[in-house]
Amino acid sequence: MSETVLYDVSDGVGTITLNRPDGMNSLTAEMKDALRATVEQAAADPAARAVILTGAGRAFCAGQDLREHADNLAAGKGLDGTVRRHYNPIVLGITRMAKPVVAAVNGVAAGAGASLAFACDLIIASDKARFATAFTGIGLAPDSGMSWTLQRLVGRAKAAELLLLAEPVKAPEALELGLVNRVVPADELAPASVELARHLASGPTVAYGAVKAALDHAATSDLASALEREAVLQDECEKTSDHHHATDAFLNKQQPAFKGR
Repeated sequence: MSETVLYDVSDGVGTITLNRPDGMNSLTAEMKDALRATVEQAAADPAARAVILTGAGRAFCAGQDLREHADNLAAGKGLDGTVRRHYNPIVLGITRMAKPVVAAVNGVAAGAGASLAFACDLIIASDKARFATAFTGIGLAPDSGMSWTLQRLVGRAKAAELLLLAEPVKAPEALELGLVNRVVPADELAPASVELARHLASGPTVAYGAVKAALDHAATSDLASALEREAVLQDECEKTSDHHHATDAFLNKQQPAFKGR
């Protein structure tokens, strides 16, 4: 496994750390291969009932490594297939993961780096974090799902503004816009994100996966289709031991102990 992406599990939480701090965690081909593999590993890991995605050093992720990209342009490779080979499966891996994913944004999240954060289910940002769409600044269109996620977070008009002007958004404004769920002091980001992820890891994992699936389906469906998808997912959740034990706990005025199955 590449040292550019780290993965560890503790107390039910799998933590994925982008680990090129000297390059502001900008994404090389090697790093994208490693991140894709690590997202797949976390999704399949029964020991991880919730996942944190974060960056080492002072940045979350500055997006594509532009030095490598410039070399590809000079060699006539263009984007070198990276959108379909790397970014698309990484984002789908995060959004389709049947467990909650928390982005702990410690600094700059730009371009594809911002897209990675927006693909997560919950975002906690350091008060030093900044978000930038960045794509039009180098003459590119959005990728890594940003055209889909951003307008669902802030609405089409604001998404168009952020994408067209590509002006950085500081953490307090990001909270006001609804780009992030919480903003905490920089030195509290790690414990706050771990606390949230541990809370999720102790919850009804199957139900959380169903929430993600329902939201994803409803985003592009009519009401009747959304209702049917909810019914299917509810039938699946009803069969879990978590639901049966939680129902008994409620009737006995006890706190449920979820096992994630």
